[in-house]
Amino acid sequence: MEGMDDVQPIQPLEQALHAARALVLADLAARDVAHADVVSMVEDAVTHRRWWVEQWPEGTEYVAGLVAQDVQDALLERYGRWPLCPVCDVGDPHALDVEPELGPDPHWVCGKAGVVVAPVGGLGG
Repeated sequence: MEGMDDVQPIQPLEQALHAARALVLADLAARDVAHADVVSMVEDAVTHRRWWVEQWPEGTEYVAGLVAQDVQDALLERYGRWPLCPVCDVGDPHALDVEPELGPDPHWVCGKAGVVVAPVGGLGG
């Protein structure tokens, strides 16, 4: 059996991907849509973004927002808008947006009301 000295530290890329996965899964679970096929969408998005960040390492801090957007797009194609805005009571139901679209510290935002609802990963709080 190999000793603990042989354990490699987790690289920043993998840390960012694992964090993005956890944040998006937390939001899906908070809205009761973390079903097996939806979790597969998250895994597909993480796989795609792994390649993207390998090509552009400076984009590592943007991965959480991008994975959230990828999953949101995949859900729209299959099921409809997600996550629905909890702020607006009138008008047609609409989804929250991830802002910034390409930047660190992504948040779910209601574009109609101009209100920050929660950080990505914080829809349950």
